Amino acid sequence: MNISYSPLNNRLLAALPEREYQRIAPHLEFVNLRLGQVLYEAHTLIQWVYFPHRSMISIVSRLKSNVTTEIGLIGQEGIVGLPVILGGNYAVHQAVVQVADGAFKIKADILKQEFQRGETLHKILLLYTETRLHQVSQIAVCKSHHCIEKRFCRWLLLVHDGVENDRLFLTQKFMAQMLGVRRASVTETAQKLQELNLIRYKRGEIIILNRPALEERVCECYHLIRQEFNRLMTLSRFE
Repeated sequence: MNISYSPLNNRLLAALPEREYQRIAPHLEFVNLRLGQVLYEAHTLIQWVYFPHRSMISIVSRLKSNVTTEIGLIGQEGIVGLPVILGGNYAVHQAVVQVADGAFKIKADILKQEFQRGETLHKILLLYTETRLHQVSQIAVCKSHHCIEKRFCRWLLLVHDGVENDRLFLTQKFMAQMLGVRRASVTETAQKLQELNLIRYKRGEIIILNRPALEERVCECYHLIRQEFNRLMTLSRFE
């Protein structure tokens, strides 16, 4: 395996004690992910769980009218397939690849067996579940109270955190769907940030030029999401 594609680039896997990691490592399989690929449809049985590697997965709610809204973001700090360890076993929402790269997948029943041992993985995944609940609720608050520019900055920063790459291959259509706004709003906001030299924007691609300046313009939702994640993951290192 190429060292650049190590499972330990995923923060949850990296947080495991060596003994626990070695138990599941033989069951981890690297898979390439493509932009727009659907990992789960809503209300389908989860057979594989994914630990993203420099890719970003959106958890998407789709209405009967085919309108979509992103309700969660998962990068290499997380895991896709939480219902497996919570006992539900079925995806509640669609999981779609937002930034393409790869992930390490493991059979759902194997991960569940390891989780049920009640060791460090158990603690880490429960704490991570709490961070996901916080993220979903904070995103809902953000969409209700903050302007498109602040939401766009929050979204960009979360994606950047999840893939650790300044170059993001994203289409206007996809960004508009994830943010729940018109494509024209995405274009207008991206152009404004480009004029301020915070990003470089062209068809299908965004390059982050000045992350500190984006952090200054973003709403408090981004900082609250990251602070809570870091706080809870710190707890996982203590028995």
